[in-house]
Amino acid sequence: MAPVIAEAQVGELSTRYATALARYFFRRGVHETDCDDLVQELFVRLCRQGALSGVQRADAYLFEMAANLAYDYHRRSAVRRSNPVNEHYEAVHRTANFSPDRIAEGREELALIAQALAQLPERTRNVFVLARLENMPRAEIATRLGIGKRTVEKLITTATAHIALSRRRYQ
Repeated sequence: MAPVIAEAQVGELSTRYATALARYFFRRGVHETDCDDLVQELFVRLCRQGALSGVQRADAYLFEMAANLAYDYHRRSAVRRSNPVNEHYEAVHRTANFSPDRIAEGREELALIAQALAQLPERTRNVFVLARLENMPRAEIATRLGIGKRTVEKLITTATAHIALSRRRYQ
């Protein structure tokens, strides 16, 4: 494991170069509100990398890291501009088009599913919740609960069938 940079060394570098690094980012087109965040990210990465013992010029090393961070910043910004969040959000969360009747039906169905889950044995319910709601891998569920992976699959199938049967009775 690489030795960690001493806090004093990072503090000294931060005190000495933080303002210059923020100006460097700003001159390279980084939005003014993001400059300080990138300076902080630079020092976080520096801490994770380990000691600077093999580096002859710390200032050159810092500004090389800053150039890489500025490049990453602009690359991420270009991706965000070409894939606006609003379009994705609207496509995934279409709540504005739901009628009051559809919302009421959805709430009734959710209550029915919760009731069906409550009727299951505790272990079956726990396995179902971990698998379907927490998206936990089957192997991790088996390890956590001290049961086999085949048992996990069987319990998920049992719970799913019980919920499906409860929904059919409702409709």
